[in-house]
Amino acid sequence: MDAADCIFCKIVKGEIPCAKLYEDELTLAFLDIAPVAPGHALVIPKAHHPDLFALPAELGAALLAAQQRVGRAVMAAMGATGLNVQQNNAKSAGQMVFHAHYHLIPRREGDGLALWPGTPYPDAAAVAAVAEAVRAALAK
Repeated sequence: MDAADCIFCKIVKGEIPCAKLYEDELTLAFLDIAPVAPGHALVIPKAHHPDLFALPAELGAALLAAQQRVGRAVMAAMGATGLNVQQNNAKSAGQMVFHAHYHLIPRREGDGLALWPGTPYPDAAAVAAVAEAVRAALAK
């Protein structure tokens, strides 16, 4: 998907409305139209980058600052005691809009949303094998 067909780029340009929460020179935050929980917000870069791996490193600080600012406000407004920040990359990971974005999901004890616990590794050898594979990929 290129920027011309991107729903988030159209939101940035004002061609599609959104419930805007925050905006600065580089970022925009708005409510998700299909929230996991009330107050579920999205923080996006204004410039089109399809995923985390395409983001320029210097944009990371602005996105993190926006997530912190909006996340605190969402928690306060929703009476939340916690916040999940989720970011999906590629269709296989659940990415549906191919413009980098971060989900801010307000949480409360006992809210019924279950992301964890996951499945533990079967043994120490499995942990070591995965760690070694990642270290080898980092060395390339």
